[in-house]
Amino acid sequence: MLLTTAPDTLAERTGAQILNLLLPYHRTTDRAPAPADAFPHQLRRITAFVREGAPVVLTLPGFPCKSPNPAKTLGHLPDMGERLSLTFLDTLCARIERIHPPGARVVICSDGHVFGDLIGVPDAHIDAYADELRTLIDQSDLRHLRVFDLRDVLGDLPPDTGRAYVQDRYAPTLDALRAEVRADGPSLALYRGITRFLVEDTPAFPGTRSALQRECRRRAYGVIRRSRAWGELIADHHPRAVRLSIHPQPAGAPKFGIRLLDAPDAWTTPWHSAALRGPDGSWTLMPRARAERLGRLVHRDGRPSHFERPDAGGHDRAATVRR
Repeated sequence: MLLTTAPDTLAERTGAQILNLLLPYHRTTDRAPAPADAFPHQLRRITAFVREGAPVVLTLPGFPCKSPNPAKTLGHLPDMGERLSLTFLDTLCARIERIHPPGARVVICSDGHVFGDLIGVPDAHIDAYADELRTLIDQSDLRHLRVFDLRDVLGDLPPDTGRAYVQDRYAPTLDALRAEVRADGPSLALYRGITRFLVEDTPAFPGTRSALQRECRRRAYGVIRRSRAWGELIADHHPRAVRLSIHPQPAGAPKFGIRLLDAPDAWTTPWHSAALRGPDGSWTLMPRARAERLGRLVHRDGRPSHFERPDAGGHDRAATVRR
């Protein structure tokens, strides 16, 4: 009996250790942190990889494209915010490798093409963003990461065709989603958060504020439907993976919400902000318009990268990197 049960016990213990590495970065609106045994979905999947002696595979939908609002970002290509986030993910995988020698890898499922038409970002900018993510990963030797996007699924088909394919095959109906938003606290919070971002990222809307709000509420349902569809497609292509999310997730949910960077709220991301470096070496994410009032612009490889603050004075409510 000991010979058959001991390996499973060791795998479960190692799986819990790996999950404990993720827990400090759990992105949630829960009031108190939860222990590893509150995450049975993730624990089961991690343990299955450990039991097989295989690398733990994690999928992360996100890194879609830069916000089209010039008051938030430095341009349409990845910059220091993405570089910091990618480095964090790779380092987390390296820490897992110390516990589980086969290691771990994160598949970054770049989802910009899935809803680019709804957020007002050209497909050419989305292509360039995802291609630059791949370049950053290669040049920085982030060997635990790879990028997966709609082109990996449908090849050279036009993006509009790809969006239609994903939505028709995988998306929930609009009526079902509306009912869920009305009934479910987390879904309502997600809907409101996406609506807020859409309002902020439509600076040139020709109509009234109330008309913009109505338009963004309509588009928010479309973004959520396609995001859900993209998640189902990812599950088809990576059925055994541990599913991560950039959105808050309660303990026990099928997806594990992960904070790429420390933040004062659940919505700050590198693609909606610019990075500011303090004199002590810490990094802060904030809208570009605020960052350029506090620091000087720094270029890297001929492109705007981040801002640097010349002094330690002042305090700003934003996301601070303390990895």
